Amino acid sequence: MRNKLAKIIDKINLMPTRIQRFLLTRVFCSKVKYAGTTGIEIVSWTDSKAVVQLKNKKKVQNHIGTIHAVAAAVLAESTTGIVFGMNVPDHCIPLLKSMKIDYQRRMQGKLTATAQLTQVQQEIICSTDKGEIFVNVEITDESNQQPIICAMEWAWVPKRK
Repeated sequence: MRNKLAKIIDKINLMPTRIQRFLLTRVFCSKVKYAGTTGIEIVSWTDSKAVVQLKNKKKVQNHIGTIHAVAAAVLAESTTGIVFGMNVPDHCIPLLKSMKIDYQRRMQGKLTATAQLTQVQQEIICSTDKGEIFVNVEITDESNQQPIICAMEWAWVPKRK
């Protein structure tokens, strides 16, 4: 059964491509306010895959002019949370349990993050009231290299009554 969020995103994904990014980003940032402060932009969003970008703008830069490590972590968390949240039943809440981030080298330019869930992961999330899974995210920079390697562990539990 599709959750409320999935139904909203399905409707946006039927709209003209030129406004989808804006609306997808707007919906997400209205719910996850902190992600909006970084200026992330959602490129695409389905129940199995999310692609999100973060431009190297002054407000997210570190002392050497590249995207700050924490801004990159917010990108990873947001991207995995987007695809994970599409599958969590409405009577449950998604919770980030842990983050594993290995910074490999200096980031160059904007970052693009892609997170995917397998069909098996989707079925587990949709069919159980409580659990946890790792959601991998691939982050590349403008050199098409992976400056950081990330995995986010997400959990879901029933809402308190």
